[in-house]
Amino acid sequence: MFIGRDRELEELESFWGRDHGVLITCRGRRRIGKSTLIDEFASRTAKNYISVAGLAPRKGMSDAKQRAHFCETLAEHAERPVDYAQTWSRAFQQLDALLVNPGRTVVLIDEISWLGGYDPDFAGYLKTAWDKYLHKHAELILVLCGSVSTWIADNILNSTGFVGRDSYDLELKELSLKDSVKLFGPVGERMSTTEKLDLLSLTGGVPKYLEEVRPELSVDENFRRLCFQPRSLLFREFNETFSEVFGAKVATRGRILRLLAARSLTTSELAEQEAKTPNGGYAQILRDLQYAGFVAEESGLSPITGKSLKETRYRVKDNYTRFYLKTIEPRASAIKNGLFEFASLEQLDGWDAILGLQFQNLILNRVNDLFPLLGLEHSLVLSAAPYVQNATNRNKGCQIDLLIRTARTLFVVEIKRKKHVRHDVIEEVAEKVRRLRHDKSMSIRTALVYDGELALSVPADRYFDFIVPAGKLI
Repeated sequence: MFIGRDRELEELESFWGRDHGVLITCRGRRRIGKSTLIDEFASRTAKNYISVAGLAPRKGMSDAKQRAHFCETLAEHAERPVDYAQTWSRAFQQLDALLVNPGRTVVLIDEISWLGGYDPDFAGYLKTAWDKYLHKHAELILVLCGSVSTWIADNILNSTGFVGRDSYDLELKELSLKDSVKLFGPVGERMSTTEKLDLLSLTGGVPKYLEEVRPELSVDENFRRLCFQPRSLLFREFNETFSEVFGAKVATRGRILRLLAARSLTTSELAEQEAKTPNGGYAQILRDLQYAGFVAEESGLSPITGKSLKETRYRVKDNYTRFYLKTIEPRASAIKNGLFEFASLEQLDGWDAILGLQFQNLILNRVNDLFPLLGLEHSLVLSAAPYVQNATNRNKGCQIDLLIRTARTLFVVEIKRKKHVRHDVIEEVAEKVRRLRHDKSMSIRTALVYDGELALSVPADRYFDFIVPAGKLI
């Protein structure tokens, strides 16, 4: 069952009909459905489809083994004996020789960073092959796909050799919340909004994780079987995925990611945590984590000046990763030994707070879906990000879940997931507004995005300009 991705499919289909071949890069976190999307695109629109994938990194892997696998896959597709190429130049000539059947043809080179990561000249061979013969096939779309987005960025997108050669860079993101719940099938129609949101707060909109949910089971049982058993998928997933994406860099990237899982930080705050100087190599590490889909950069605009904030904050955007680092990893030893048991998730220390932050993260990742519910569907939004105002001698600090800025208005958005959302949420937000230093010529609007039972006095008080039950997003 293929769900969603309508916009991406339309964009890909728009590249047919050119008088030369088209080169497309497709990147995104592991399990996000990149290969599935290209498979679906090819099945819908192409006559011929060739798919080749790199082998996962392991001890003893080499360029020769990757190249041999490439040639074996082509031979299998052509139903002929294998011709083992001694160079990538010859291997790409074998690919070109397959492009003889008339009609639209999609070629997917999947996990390209694994395929080409053992030869520093791989990208050069590919560029030469594209220039000399591959791009001359008028009905060809060549898709370079991979989870290690930094490799694609460094070797293709930002490479001087490939400048102007890629027609489109598709960064595949999570499914929308509305498409995500469709994967729960008919049972999902009978699930409560809170159950759906709790499961989405764990999985995000990652198709592979959503497919593993058994909606006929309770939320507690789904969390147990997915996260808290020694061989469960989401217990093993983080270490396996993280090592495949970062290889030898896994230790440094993992250390920074764990710091960010505790709370969003600037580079200065990261340096303070590690007792290092702010320029201690954080730019490259944070870039790698962003490209891999683990971390979001949130700069926003100053509510006082309207200019970019002096320091950018970084947060763990991936809901599963955040849940793993905060909730699963600290209990890993007990889980491995089969000792971790619970009758109800509410038995876990701070469970409501854990789910509250997971819910907040889920909403922050989909602010575009929120805009129409705040009357902003036709407005120019200049920035939308969490905002932290540090305390000083003259001003009190405050932390705003989401601060949206348009040309004339600041929207202070509170994101709340509680069993009972009580009247005190009004005073909580009112205090943040009182503390917020801002350009006095700007209007302020207040909004509450919530899941739970809302006290009737909250809408009756009319303090919030917009009250959005999270169910409207799904």
